[in-house]
Amino acid sequence: MTAEENNMKTIKVMTVFGTRPEAIKMAPLIHELERTEGVQSIVCVTAQHRQMLDQVMDIFHLKADYDLDIMQPRQTLATITTKSLTGLDEVLEQAEPDIVLVHGDTSTTFAGALAAFYHKIPVGHVEAGLRTFDKYSPFPEEMNRKLTGQIAALHFAPTERNRKNLAAEGITDGVIVCGNTVVDAIHSTVNPDFRFRDETLAQLDYDGRRVILVTAHRRENYGAPMEHIMRALRRLADDYDDIDIVYPVHLSPYVRETAAKYLSGHPRIHLIEPLSVDEMHNLMGRSYLVMTDSGGLQEEAPSLGKPVLVLRRETERPEAIEAGTVRLAGVEEEDIYSMARTLLDDPDAYQTMAHAVNPYGDGQTSRRIVQMIRYYFRQADTMPDSFCP
Repeated sequence: MTAEENNMKTIKVMTVFGTRPEAIKMAPLIHELERTEGVQSIVCVTAQHRQMLDQVMDIFHLKADYDLDIMQPRQTLATITTKSLTGLDEVLEQAEPDIVLVHGDTSTTFAGALAAFYHKIPVGHVEAGLRTFDKYSPFPEEMNRKLTGQIAALHFAPTERNRKNLAAEGITDGVIVCGNTVVDAIHSTVNPDFRFRDETLAQLDYDGRRVILVTAHRRENYGAPMEHIMRALRRLADDYDDIDIVYPVHLSPYVRETAAKYLSGHPRIHLIEPLSVDEMHNLMGRSYLVMTDSGGLQEEAPSLGKPVLVLRRETERPEAIEAGTVRLAGVEEEDIYSMARTLLDDPDAYQTMAHAVNPYGDGQTSRRIVQMIRYYFRQADTMPDSFCP
């Protein structure tokens, strides 16, 4: 095939994802693929998280070409991985994509990369190179990322630090620093005129009171760490009359039971159902402070000028700590309580974090990824520019 003929060939790009956070971050990329001439976008979902995934699909107007629908009650990491791998084996036989894109660090991510490898199909890893260097924290995400990195042909690293992490593992080919697609996504969802569908959110006084958004659900925080987090939140609500703590509680039975045990019944703590992505982003935009053990919120909140306290012992996103948008609060009650008090009591400390530069993106990540794919398949003559905050 000549170079000219290859340039005319349509590139079949399959995106594979299964959770709500993956869908949020893949949505702007899928839209960019759909509007790019010479590219055919194919969407495959495992539905590792069924309900929460469907909400994001609806909000971003995404349609799955293939839906494995693997979710089951009390599913384990093994069942998620094996059902995804088996289902994807058949999908790849039918669709015959030229490249498979996976995102981040879930069991779907690893299974998608492994299935593509078995079919000798190149893999593009979106949000590559994040590391804590502790294979059991976050679990199983750290190893999912590393294993996917060994398989991938293209590595879309959000930051320069992520690129260096890959280089330290001997991964240098096919790597580009492109920012994070979550910044692309959040630019399309936050609206000052947004009206909340959730009754609790619709009734909050965002101008007269300080709203603290909380998420806590990670497996490594189960047990004593989760209890420490809950006790710290309760103390804050007791000690500050002008705050409202809003906690969209994860569907995990353990998380729900623990949250109810420590936080229910308090007039200034609102335990609500998980939110759709547009409500979550707009709540974040109107909050005073974010406290979370989530990875995605560490990237999203700085885009909106919101300080973040990370309820974990370590983070695979140290760039935000260095930039000053995030502080690592850990999982000890007194540490969490003390750091939150500083941001509630010290206006200078708060403003320093709120006005720090977001190290994660400029809203052009999806464009860079698509151009890199086109360059890889010789549809484009040049590589995209690198993201530099």
